[in-house]
Amino acid sequence: MSSSNDGLRVLDAVRRLVRTLRLSDRAAQQAAGVSAAQLFVLSELGKTPNMSLRELAERTYTDQSSVSAVVTRLVDSGLVSRERADDDGRRLVLALTRTGRAALKKAPSVAQAQLLDALRVLPEAERRQFEETFDKILDGMGADTRAPMLFEDEPRAEKKRKKNSA
Repeated sequence: MSSSNDGLRVLDAVRRLVRTLRLSDRAAQQAAGVSAAQLFVLSELGKTPNMSLRELAERTYTDQSSVSAVVTRLVDSGLVSRERADDDGRRLVLALTRTGRAALKKAPSVAQAQLLDALRVLPEAERRQFEETFDKILDGMGADTRAPMLFEDEPRAEKKRKKNSA
């Protein structure tokens, strides 16, 4: 097979993945009024209530700052509560509110979870090779090493500057 056909197949696969994720985000917005990233967080909190932010970051395979921004939006919209843990008053835990549970029931399946499930069934060597190859591609494109959760807006530079100057 020629390298141009290989490139076409790879680009087509990337397009299919991005389209699937974009359609999932749109479906989450329409059905439950949340982004795909917010739906992923709601879904994980629905599986395991009273999680810490650190635990939630681990469950969503993202860093704490990215998941914290998503959680803040969910708390502000009344879908998630942030309270002190019963067993340790120093620890904050996150849980779905009644409104959050209702939104989750209306929501479509979580694309990120489907992607993770598809990756989990691959043999470990294939997963590792895929990760290494994908990293090489992204490095070759000069992609940033850190990214927010899928289809979640980047924090605005003005907001960062305001916080830093405060």
